[in-house]
Amino acid sequence: MSDNDIRVTAEQGWSAPVVGILGGLGPLAGATFLRVLTLLTPAESDQEQLDAVLLSHSTTPDRTARLTDPAAPDPAPVLLADALRLQGIGAELIAVPCNSAHPFLRAVAGQVAVPMIDIVETTATVAVEQAAARAEGRTPRVGILATTGTRAAGIYADAVRALGGEPVDTSDDEQREVMRIIYDQVKAGLPTDLGALLALVDAMVAKGSDVVVLGCTELSVAYDEHNLARDPRLVDSVDSLARETLRRAGRTPKNPVVPGE
Repeated sequence: MSDNDIRVTAEQGWSAPVVGILGGLGPLAGATFLRVLTLLTPAESDQEQLDAVLLSHSTTPDRTARLTDPAAPDPAPVLLADALRLQGIGAELIAVPCNSAHPFLRAVAGQVAVPMIDIVETTATVAVEQAAARAEGRTPRVGILATTGTRAAGIYADAVRALGGEPVDTSDDEQREVMRIIYDQVKAGLPTDLGALLALVDAMVAKGSDVVVLGCTELSVAYDEHNLARDPRLVDSVDSLARETLRRAGRTPKNPVVPGE
């Protein structure tokens, strides 16, 4: 089978632009991103939805492990190979629903011919804008809930500062609780402790955060699971990435239907 045999084309009925989703980072996060993207798309039929290819490569080396231990397996070669696979299939833009992959994707993006949407830059921009609207003239403050790897690398802190905001960090005890929710619950396929997650949000607000970023896509799974879109304090990274993906595809995102409302 040649590369042309697997490439999606307009002649095969695929509409442009085809969105590639570099998923599996973790698997529920990729699936949640596709669900959110679908719900935000202004469509009244299957045929009006975006055409997308989800590549769920769940055995990709752990990004947080590498960020906190240089001896851990490097996910960058796997991410590059998968981005090139999506490009070869015919994807015309690539969304990566994983925040801790951000440092590795800087090198990957330069070796791929199609645009890769930066989840961190996109989410930080939304967060600083929303925080500024509440800051009443002072420096907007953005609380960050993310993996220990993202925290240690300063991924969101740097992005928020570059946009004129002030990042608000977790304490070490709060960070352990963040990781418990991410690894012991979401990644383990267990229900999320909503009370624990909201207690973390409350703690970040108590420290002066105008908004709180859910800067790990496993936390986005909880955001979707518990319908936290109603909470105006939160800026979710999967929601932000899905909206930016739709804009890049020439669509205007709609507000999702909230069950019970």
